[in-house]
Amino acid sequence: MGKYILSLDQGTSSSRAILFNRAGKIVASAQKEFPQYYPQPGWVEQNPFDIWNSQIEVAQQVIKKAGAAASDIHAIGITNQRETTIIWDKITGLPVYPAIVWQDKRTAGFCEELKNEGWSSYVSENTGLVIDSYFSATKIHWILNRVKNAKERALKGDLLFGTVDTWLIWNLTKGKCHVTDFTNASRTLLFNITELEWDTDLLARMGVPKALLPQVVASSEWVGSTHASFFNGIEIPIAGIAGDQQAALFGQAGFDSGVAKNTYGTGCFILMNTDTQKVVSSHGLVTTLTCGTRKDCPRFALEGSVFIAGAAIKWLRDALHLITDASETLSIAEQLENTQGVYVVPAFTGLGAPYWDMTARGAIFGLTLGATDKHIVKATLESLAYQSKDVLNAMEKDAEVTIKILNVDGGASANNYLMQFQSDILNARVERPAIIETTALGAAFLAGLATGFWEDENELKQIRKLDCTFNPLMNDDTRQHLYKGWQNAVKRAMNWDATNDNLER
Repeated sequence: MGKYILSLDQGTSSSRAILFNRAGKIVASAQKEFPQYYPQPGWVEQNPFDIWNSQIEVAQQVIKKAGAAASDIHAIGITNQRETTIIWDKITGLPVYPAIVWQDKRTAGFCEELKNEGWSSYVSENTGLVIDSYFSATKIHWILNRVKNAKERALKGDLLFGTVDTWLIWNLTKGKCHVTDFTNASRTLLFNITELEWDTDLLARMGVPKALLPQVVASSEWVGSTHASFFNGIEIPIAGIAGDQQAALFGQAGFDSGVAKNTYGTGCFILMNTDTQKVVSSHGLVTTLTCGTRKDCPRFALEGSVFIAGAAIKWLRDALHLITDASETLSIAEQLENTQGVYVVPAFTGLGAPYWDMTARGAIFGLTLGATDKHIVKATLESLAYQSKDVLNAMEKDAEVTIKILNVDGGASANNYLMQFQSDILNARVERPAIIETTALGAAFLAGLATGFWEDENELKQIRKLDCTFNPLMNDDTRQHLYKGWQNAVKRAMNWDATNDNLER
């Protein structure tokens, strides 16, 4: 038995690799950013080989960094940015088009067509999702119908589709394994989460041949091994697969019904475990499959997705040049008593839950002559907490519960000002674990359970430790006043590009 689990955490803007020991502690980590491309307004693309090359590079690097050998790796767990769509030639391995990222809005017009045709209720009932360009199906449809000969090649069985997990595993096994897990499949808008099968009616409407699709496996299952050429002749079991947000919930030891978590990454993603109960939302959330160790016993979660969170901080740094490092937002926010009524709505790629407005656009409201760049920075930071409250309010209504504790993780959860403001605006306790890399930890847990590295979920619960707890300090009047201002700002940012003139169908 090896000493470590290697977790591959393939995110929207970077690829990471983390080694975990049996105590669930980080032994070593490595990270590499890769480019994003914006060929037209609302379009977001990546080079699939940038994704693959950066991920295998850090995987090899982290083993060396730890002073370990490939034989020390017990198993590999993979977690990934979800919904991002890649289609490639199954013989050559060459993508037919760049990866279309989950944030991409080019298919908004086609989504409206589907809604007008009356597909909304069918999609909600069978996939748990809403019709939105966020999910993979309309991206697949776009590639097959816009890339020369792609549809014909797909019908002949010459092409393969995958979300990022599938692409990585196919490359790691040199084409032997074309698989995805339940959590990633449930984000495609093509998977029936009750029957646990690809939905034939949706495949037909989207024009997606079934031969294009990967085999769907459990999140915790030995699916294959890496090719010997990647790790000094050693074949390492690949035994954990999960979309990043479901992996984060698992890494938070969120195995029980009612546990909620928020991951502050490129976006904010909030999940509440509903266990075996499939809760259908009536408040703008989606129902998704979460991590399970058995194919015959699916687990469900309610989810709300905020498209732009950490990406807004990156915007402050790279586009506006108001900061040089994300850590500066902490000192700036603490220096100012308030935002002087400034609100930033970072709807750069539309609004996700609970609004689902693909036409909304980013905006700054409440500017006066007294407002400075620092007020904009503070307001942008606070927008992460406001957007999270929008989702959690909807979650409480759907599940008919009051969320008293929010588990947090992801890069921005290290910001103490943001976490305190999140607690204040929610009027709930916020708990941050000692290891905030819970997405990677969740993937490691899944791989470890499948291969006997850890015995069961009870053992995993003992591994998780808290770092800090934030309790609400804000009075109700202030809380309500601030949130009312946020809601006013959101309403004004919605329906901005209502005609979708610049979005191709």
